[in-house]
Amino acid sequence: HVATGAPVATSSTGSEEGPGVRMPAEVMAQSALGHGAAAVLARAHHGSVSREQRQQIEAELKAGSLPAVVATSSLELGIDMGAIDLVIQVESPPSVASGLQRVGRAGHQVGAVSQGVLFPKFRGDLVQTAVVVERMLAGQIEALHIPSNPLDVLAQQIVAMVAMDDLSVDEVATTVCRAAPFAALTRAVLVSVLDMLAGRYPSEEFAELRPRLDWDRSTDTLTARRSAQRLAVTSGGTIPDRGLYGVFLAGEGDGRRVGELDEEMVYESRVGDVIALGTSSWRIEQITHDQVVVSPAPGQPARLPFWKGDALGRPAELGRAVGAFMRELSEATPEQAHQRLAELGLDDWARANLLGYLFDQRQATGSLPHDRQLVIERFRDELGDWRVVVHSPFGARVHAPWALLAAARLRERFGVQVQAMHADDGMIFRLPDTDWTAASPGTPPAVAELAELIFADPEDVSAAVNAEVGGSALFASRFRECAGRALLLPNRRPGKRQALWQQRLRSSALLSVASQYPEFPIVLEAVRECVTEVFDVAALIEVLSEVRDRRIATVTVDTERPSPFAASLQFGYVAQYLYDDDAPLAERRAAALSLDPELLAHLLGRGEGPAMAELLDPEALTQTENELQQLTAERAARDREDVDDLLRSLGPLTTAEVARRCREPESAVELLRDLAERQRVVALPDGRWSVVEDIARLEAVIGVPVPDWVPQALRQPSADPLGDFLIRYARTHTVFDAAEAADWLGSGVAVVAPALNRLVMAGRLTEGAFRPDGWVGPGSRRPVPEGTQFAEPNLLRLLRRRSLAVLRRGVAPVEQRSFAQFLPEWQGLGRGRGVDGVLRAVEQLAGVPIPASALETLVLPGRVVDYSAAMLDELATSGEVLWQGHGALGANDGWISVHPAATAALTLASPTTPGEHGAALLAAIGPGGHFFRELVNAAALPEAALVETLWSLVWTGQLTNDSFAALRARLSHGASAHPVRPRPGRARYRPSLSSAAVARSLLPPDAVGRWSVLPAVEADATARAVARSELLVDRYGIVTRGSVAAEDLGGGFAGLYPVLAAAETAGRLRRGYFVEGLGAAQFGSTGAIDRLRSIGSERAGVLVLAATDPASPFGASLPWPPRTAGHQPARKAGAVVVIVDGELVLWVERGGHSLLSWSEDPAALTPAAAALAEVLSSDALGRLTLTKLDGEPALTRRGPLVDALTGAGFGLTPKGLRLPR
Repeated sequence: HVATGAPVATSSTGSEEGPGVRMPAEVMAQSALGHGAAAVLARAHHGSVSREQRQQIEAELKAGSLPAVVATSSLELGIDMGAIDLVIQVESPPSVASGLQRVGRAGHQVGAVSQGVLFPKFRGDLVQTAVVVERMLAGQIEALHIPSNPLDVLAQQIVAMVAMDDLSVDEVATTVCRAAPFAALTRAVLVSVLDMLAGRYPSEEFAELRPRLDWDRSTDTLTARRSAQRLAVTSGGTIPDRGLYGVFLAGEGDGRRVGELDEEMVYESRVGDVIALGTSSWRIEQITHDQVVVSPAPGQPARLPFWKGDALGRPAELGRAVGAFMRELSEATPEQAHQRLAELGLDDWARANLLGYLFDQRQATGSLPHDRQLVIERFRDELGDWRVVVHSPFGARVHAPWALLAAARLRERFGVQVQAMHADDGMIFRLPDTDWTAASPGTPPAVAELAELIFADPEDVSAAVNAEVGGSALFASRFRECAGRALLLPNRRPGKRQALWQQRLRSSALLSVASQYPEFPIVLEAVRECVTEVFDVAALIEVLSEVRDRRIATVTVDTERPSPFAASLQFGYVAQYLYDDDAPLAERRAAALSLDPELLAHLLGRGEGPAMAELLDPEALTQTENELQQLTAERAARDREDVDDLLRSLGPLTTAEVARRCREPESAVELLRDLAERQRVVALPDGRWSVVEDIARLEAVIGVPVPDWVPQALRQPSADPLGDFLIRYARTHTVFDAAEAADWLGSGVAVVAPALNRLVMAGRLTEGAFRPDGWVGPGSRRPVPEGTQFAEPNLLRLLRRRSLAVLRRGVAPVEQRSFAQFLPEWQGLGRGRGVDGVLRAVEQLAGVPIPASALETLVLPGRVVDYSAAMLDELATSGEVLWQGHGALGANDGWISVHPAATAALTLASPTTPGEHGAALLAAIGPGGHFFRELVNAAALPEAALVETLWSLVWTGQLTNDSFAALRARLSHGASAHPVRPRPGRARYRPSLSSAAVARSLLPPDAVGRWSVLPAVEADATARAVARSELLVDRYGIVTRGSVAAEDLGGGFAGLYPVLAAAETAGRLRRGYFVEGLGAAQFGSTGAIDRLRSIGSERAGVLVLAATDPASPFGASLPWPPRTAGHQPARKAGAVVVIVDGELVLWVERGGHSLLSWSEDPAALTPAAAALAEVLSSDALGRLTLTKLDGEPALTRRGPLVDALTGAGFGLTPKGLRLPR
């Protein structure tokens, strides 16, 4: 019935509609435009509309020019508008107090009566709406609860107070306790907050734990640190930062801010999208790291934005009233119920809906839940799993901790993951269907057992909820907000947006440190906030006590399908888990999960490859160590606070060591003496200085006596004082060994070594050989140690990144022409000789599909200067080389790849499914090799059909031959991509043949040799990926996205990227920007990179290559040179390219019908035409007639290209240009 809001609004002078949350406000404001009552009937008003826009909307509403405003709670408080006639509340208010505030916006004048109309959104919302209206009329608002001892606010206020004046602890306590929230603040709690602000907790583990103020315990005086006032001003406040993006109007000037958008909404938006905000349409022009720039888009269909927010739960007091109302209606006759609802102002439709809703529920479960009766309903969902629903009216603040506790008990009892969801009207649990008990597998647990687990003992609730809440997402969220209020997550860029995901990362890092200290105030505050402000644990205990005392009855029922109440809850359950384990996340993880990291490390040879010491750059180590030790000028200590921080981060130091780290070294003695007088540092017997917070650790580790003046709070050591010191040492040194750590600590190696090993086992340190040869850390007097060293894992990653950055800076990108010169040379064109040269070419070409007709006409002869077919046959018949088909090219040609037999399982492609005859022939062949005559007898097929079936299996990648004779014969039967010269037949004169010889002579030429099934492809995806990456590096030297795409590998470049990146980490490859214009992610071996850079202006000569040859980079690693129009080149079978000094000059299509050129320079065209003529003279390309030159008929074309061709011997024929025999 929401649509009736539009006519209601138009009938009033000014009205306000309140849906409660931002997105529905935008929806309703947009839909109001469609009623035709006025050009602008309503505008949206909420917190994400800019302040300027909100003020304009409010002014228009006051002036009467705007009939209505659709608002969230942004107009609930603090707005005084006498012109409002009517408030339309869409959906029940979250509480009675909120309902009164909202309706009270209307008639805000002396003597005026506030008027409101409430529109429930669904049948279940009718019950709470009726109760809220009744209690609003009776003035029964909920009790006000003041937060008790919010420690995050206390920390912020103390920093702000001390930033203005030095105060004693007693003065702070007196001032603070005058405020009602802190009236019961104890001295111990105050001291714990002061300890946190004074730096008691280790800031080396999280930088923002550094002191905010200094506490002179001798005088009990608090003094602000240098940054305290700035911190209190820029990061103060109690409203949590949601990381919203500001929306600004394109252009300069004031009033540019339009509003705000949720971070996730922005991530799902693109430039050009049209969005609705404040009832206006805006086109996104730009998205930066902290704002969205828009321009007006009037009349354009707009996408409605969304915001994430925390819905307010029903208070327990209102929940009991809802329960009492349900009980009253359940006990009344239909006539009494109608009369009761009419008295509350429900119209006929609302009364019929509400009573029908309750009747349907009673029919489904037999009874209704209310304040004296709870209903447990159980049914199976669509997957056959069990859903257990607890119908209860007590509200989300009671149900949230209850669901948390019950899910933990169910999980512990049955050993399955239990999903739980709570709402104002109950809880729903999903229990996977499993063998619940060994005695009766498949039988679900009894309802009585479920009830026992759901209804816990009241005495156990507080401790159990406190234990469970610490691991919940709610706690993590509240901890982040509390830490922000306590100034532990300050805004590092005041006035700029802080990304919410970055806030979460920082909060997670802080929580990992704080969780080690049970007394950490903000952890306690987050628990207090969850338990008292989000949850209502006291009300939960009261409800469970009444259940135990049987003042609240429980009813259990099994249903075939969800009851109406359960269906409403189920809708919320689906919404909560709809995007849980979302598919895009699974897709992002798939590439990483498909590779076995341990096997990958083994295959990459990390154990035998370069040690980390060979990878780390000495300059990077020196720079990092100087920064960590604060020996750089920009990190030098300036004053007393900096020296205090120095000792906190580095640990005990001598006066000379402190002086080295001061901007004015001569001031070190005075600064240390000042700190000692303030009892902030302690002079140790060995001449070093330590902060007072470390004295208990030093006593436990090396027996340093604790001065009498040290307060009791600082005399308690941590759980692992030696481990704390070693971790601190590791975080302030790049790499070290046990002897160095023991020397710094003043202890023995026998004490330190076991502790280091324990930290390695815990994953807090990494052990290995890390120091480059000859490197000694700054200020170190010890020789380079032999044996194992240690490093902090995060620091080691930083060192590796910096070392790789140094290596990458040393590689300047070369021109694409240089890469075109480098690639043929890298593949050894024109350098191979003999059978060994052929085998090396096969190794480099392994797995690359090549037209069979090009293999022995262009590809292998181009690499082996004395190539002959006998060389390849020798390798094939000896079992060193095999070949695989990849699809037919016409009737007689096809794509094939060659493979070294030893590694064929890693490079072979997965075959395609054969046809019916092919499958039968495969079964007949079985293991081993078979000659054609054997197959004729086994297959029972005509010879001609058998030959075609054999070749169909070849082209599907199933079958191979132990020689290339059959393939050559197949190619010579007819047209092929690259013409093949027929091999000479037998001698004309020969002795008479025996019958066997006659049979052999009649054997089909394309069926000779031994046929066999190809080996199985390696099943391990990791092994194949590693082998493929190594082959690509061997083949191309520099692996780019284009070179991988040209080979059409499964998974593409993204699938190989993790392997290439891992090889870089292992030191076997380098990643960088080596060739201009080919993307930043290029990988190459050291030798290839050095050779590429050394090419310079060398002349590479002229090459004639098959367009599909991996030695030709054009159309693969390099793009084709641009052509304005006409025919475009491609890596087609039968096409050839002519490359002169790394520049593509000519491309000739199969058969010579079309020739494309990219130069008008005779100096390039002349050698290119001569090389093409030379290849044609060798019959490598057969007879070739050029009919079109750059799209023009060759007979009419004039210019340098024709001159170069005729100069190379091409003559004019009626069809075009042809080279005479």
